[in-house]
Amino acid sequence: MSSTRTVISAQTKQWFVTTHWSVVLSAREKGSPQSEAALETLCRTYWYPLYAYVRRQGYSPDDAQDLTQEFFARLLEKDYLRAVAREKGKFRTFMLMALKRFLANEWDKVKAQKRGGGLRLVSLEVDTAEARYGEESASTTTPDLEFEREWAFTLLDNVLERLRAEYEQQGTLRVFTALKRCLLGTRELQPYTELARELGMSEGAVKVAVHRLRQRYRERLKEEIANTLAVPADVKEEMRYLFRILARR
Repeated sequence: MSSTRTVISAQTKQWFVTTHWSVVLSAREKGSPQSEAALETLCRTYWYPLYAYVRRQGYSPDDAQDLTQEFFARLLEKDYLRAVAREKGKFRTFMLMALKRFLANEWDKVKAQKRGGGLRLVSLEVDTAEARYGEESASTTTPDLEFEREWAFTLLDNVLERLRAEYEQQGTLRVFTALKRCLLGTRELQPYTELARELGMSEGAVKVAVHRLRQRYRERLKEEIANTLAVPADVKEEMRYLFRILARR
């Protein structure tokens, strides 16, 4: 199981983000040169939404951590990804259904094993999972909706990370760091004057930069969503669904 400890380079992460479904499918092929990196990145992407789902089912923090890690161990050992087909729909739906089957059939076996089932996904931030869960525990959503919400947050984080990397590559990371707060709230409430002083720009230039950032954010968000769908034409509906999920508490 050493493959789960693979260190993923920034280049590999970018490849994953831009070809999500391609990575899912190539991860099934153990002979693929990028298969190990793809498997590791899938674990990084989905571990917390799955952990939050398990906690919502009533399991303790320790049990939820054990179950989540063991689920990924079985995902690799038993080749669950062989059952994935793009035409069957959304990959996150496949992951949640696989976890549900695992919880129904494997909990007794996991309890009988050494904590973590002998696998430690050391690259995952499992030690911070409960702190993060505690900050979000006020939500009254069902376990299934909690999974969807956490997946949505993960997707938005991926979009922001892509934008941050783009601005950094262009040598304008300071601008992105200052302006990213403008992605939230109404235009009337944006602190353009304050940002202009902070960045040494005119207020008009700041407004143009914010407009461009929002435009690029929308473009990257659509791309990210399209990469998770079997039918990319469903992007608009998926975006509406994503924001409905985020709005629910």
